[in-house]
Amino acid sequence: MAGALSLPREYWSSLQVTQQDVENLHTVLFERETPLSARDLSPAFIEARLKFERAKLESGLNANAKTFLPKDTYKVGDELVFPSLEWKRGVVKAVRNGINPSIERFDVITVEMEDHSERMFAASLGAHLLNEIPIPKAQQNEVNPEQILEEYGNLIEKKLEEAFALDEGLVKIAGRWFPRALLVDINQGQLNLAEAVLDVSGGDPLPTEALLKDIDLPAGVNPRLAEFSVNYALQSDERFDEVGPAGQILWCLRRLEPDQVREVPAPLRYVEIHHDRSKLTPSMLSLEAQLDDELTPVNDNDPREEISSVVISLIYPHLRAGTLPMSARTKKLFPTAYETQRVRFTLVDGKTRQRIPAWAVLSHGYVFGLREWYKAHQLIPGSLVQVRRGEQPGELTVEVKSQRSSKDWVRTVLVGKDGGFVFATLKQPISAEFNERMAIHVPDFKTLDPIWEKKQPFEDLVLQVMRELAKSNPQGHVHAQELYAAVNLVRRVPPAPIFALLADHPLCKHVGDLHFRLNEDLE
Repeated sequence: MAGALSLPREYWSSLQVTQQDVENLHTVLFERETPLSARDLSPAFIEARLKFERAKLESGLNANAKTFLPKDTYKVGDELVFPSLEWKRGVVKAVRNGINPSIERFDVITVEMEDHSERMFAASLGAHLLNEIPIPKAQQNEVNPEQILEEYGNLIEKKLEEAFALDEGLVKIAGRWFPRALLVDINQGQLNLAEAVLDVSGGDPLPTEALLKDIDLPAGVNPRLAEFSVNYALQSDERFDEVGPAGQILWCLRRLEPDQVREVPAPLRYVEIHHDRSKLTPSMLSLEAQLDDELTPVNDNDPREEISSVVISLIYPHLRAGTLPMSARTKKLFPTAYETQRVRFTLVDGKTRQRIPAWAVLSHGYVFGLREWYKAHQLIPGSLVQVRRGEQPGELTVEVKSQRSSKDWVRTVLVGKDGGFVFATLKQPISAEFNERMAIHVPDFKTLDPIWEKKQPFEDLVLQVMRELAKSNPQGHVHAQELYAAVNLVRRVPPAPIFALLADHPLCKHVGDLHFRLNEDLE
């Protein structure tokens, strides 16, 4: 009677996908004629591996190999199978006398195992617990494919992706794999027809099904195969861009995509500033995380819990560019994609239900498409914008907490004819709730442009902004969050370089709770 299959935990955790595994999955794809993801193929991979290991087990039990029992005597060259080691096999390479005063006589055999490692066992030993052949486990105790998939599914999927990427016989579109040999040939004329259809759409992305109607494909072709073949041909042509969120394929012409999607908008462009992150205190790091700046590096140790809603305090560069930041926290809400770096989706105004075409630019961490919406709501730097999961897939709800338009005292930036700027607390029309530390009214965005173009040295700029902010506080104190918002009026800078300068510059003195003042004596 054969023993039940039992595999050690490290079998799956140290998994290596072989060429035979890939060939087996080729067969699955050929038989189904349907593109499948690595996750879809994982159950077939597990079943094939278990079938292979069962065959090894049965061959080990039924071949000429002897079942190892400590009471038996063995000689060099004997083939053994070990029930206590998941029925692994080995060959005896050496036999010597064992030495133990408490045992009259026994042998020590050296066995070369299947993996070419060597192990030693006691033999010719009359009294030992393993001298009885173990009773096979009940069938229900065998390895469970569903349990393996649940526990090791992510690892198996990653290993399969790596192996498939090295196989020239497979092609991948939007996370799904298919044999290259089964693809339907798509010629240049058919691609030109697809371009014409997308041209007529005026930049609105279309699903592959909409393009298939105008592409003359051979009759009788499997619809899934036809769709995949067209997708592969479009992906290989630089005119086309796949912009659908994960699980959805949408095609757009690159030349019809907004300029702010193909290139980072000027207000968001950051020139790297050397700084030492080790200078940041725990309270600075905590504030940095709260600010939702897309330029803040992602900490791999951050918790990955799901969120359904975030409230973002807008900084001037995003307000000017009509964008939202995709920070480590906020990007959990926005759509992702298998391969493309530009994803088209829809934002829905939570109050008016207005639908806003938007783009998530994953490579640079921002969402574009809100410029007119910001203007309509008369938002200022520091305004609060709530983003939450939408009612439909591929949609997000965006909303501002509006208040009756009234005049409120708020910090205002004023730019002189000489290009200098000052801050004054003035009454301004406010129509939405705002973050008090980050709110700065800008009467005319264009007046700030010459300051951006001046490209003042970073350290000088921060100290100048700090000096101007200090004038509006009786103690001359400036909070790190205020400084971050104000500096970003005239230059795109993430929190860390500003905070590192505050922590290390001799002119900046910490007076508690992330408030700083300029050291007048040193000045």
